[in-house]
Amino acid sequence: MPIAQRLAYFDHAAVAPLPSPARESIKKWLNEATEQGDTVWSRWSARLEQVRATAARLINADPVEIALIPNTTAGIGLVAEGFPWQAGDNVVTLANEFPSNQYPWMNLASRGVETRRVPVDGGVVDLNRVEAACDRRTRIVAISWVGYASGWRIDVPAVAELCRRRGCYFFLDAIQGLGVFPLDVQTCGVDFLAADGHKWMLGPEGAGILFVRQEHLDLLRPLNVGWNSVVQGNDYMKIELNLRPTAARYEGGSQNMVGFIGLGASLDLLTSLGVGPASSPVADHILALTDYACQRLAARGATFLAPREGSHCSGIVTFMLPGRDANDIRRKLEAAGIIVRCRAGGVRLSPHGYNTTAEIDRLLTEL
Repeated sequence: MPIAQRLAYFDHAAVAPLPSPARESIKKWLNEATEQGDTVWSRWSARLEQVRATAARLINADPVEIALIPNTTAGIGLVAEGFPWQAGDNVVTLANEFPSNQYPWMNLASRGVETRRVPVDGGVVDLNRVEAACDRRTRIVAISWVGYASGWRIDVPAVAELCRRRGCYFFLDAIQGLGVFPLDVQTCGVDFLAADGHKWMLGPEGAGILFVRQEHLDLLRPLNVGWNSVVQGNDYMKIELNLRPTAARYEGGSQNMVGFIGLGASLDLLTSLGVGPASSPVADHILALTDYACQRLAARGATFLAPREGSHCSGIVTFMLPGRDANDIRRKLEAAGIIVRCRAGGVRLSPHGYNTTAEIDRLLTEL
């Protein structure tokens, strides 16, 4: 991580810096695009299929269940707008979700679909309240794996089981966990998942993934259908709406080649370090680091947006110091080469696997 030579970077929950392999892959693409044009397009396209396969392995999915999409919002929109709603249906989400996991559902009001926003007290997601919000007309429960401000990590299998009891589908906004925490979509029961790669997956902005469980492929009406949505693909003279039997049907047209090539290099790096559907030493390191940060911050009188409770901990910690303005803290830390973010009135730390306790100590010294 070249940025570690200059900065103590604790802002991966916003936009991550790129690792060296991603930089080199993007440089290679740039040279090819500049010097060879589309004569190497087929090689780029083949690389994207490798990226699709790697993303599938990361969550124990089949590559046919993975669509390469621009961002999390695009993935949520494909589910929200493609789902076969009927007037009177509802979707249940959390009131403290990131806007991208609220507005696409709220936008369905014109189709007679209600969005039920469950209150979250003290950053703690109460699944009993989520279930109480569900009824026989609930079609989707849409929840983030990790709260973008609170850092509260939900029990994914427990939410999936809740959805099975209520007879509805489970959409997981995975952007604040995917790339570090283990997730097996086959065993935990997620129906749909979306995540951009520019946070914990250490990829460029504009390159993310959508998971659609294979048996649901025909459930969603494809949007933005284009040449890349159909079986015959490059045969532009054969005009038949014969949709691909894979999640790639949702991709539409030309892809962000350079973005996905960079993302692929970062995913290769993470998987080489042991990040996978069953375990992740990177996640273990991040949890140890954030535990250490919380202990030291608490000793300085800090309070936290959400409690640290066992498996609900994540790589996000948002703290407040009594009598101190969060934005003032952020500005002064940035001037000292320590990068954090402000969220929900607090200072948000989000370290990754390459960060160190020495950097946490440096942050505490500056505080």
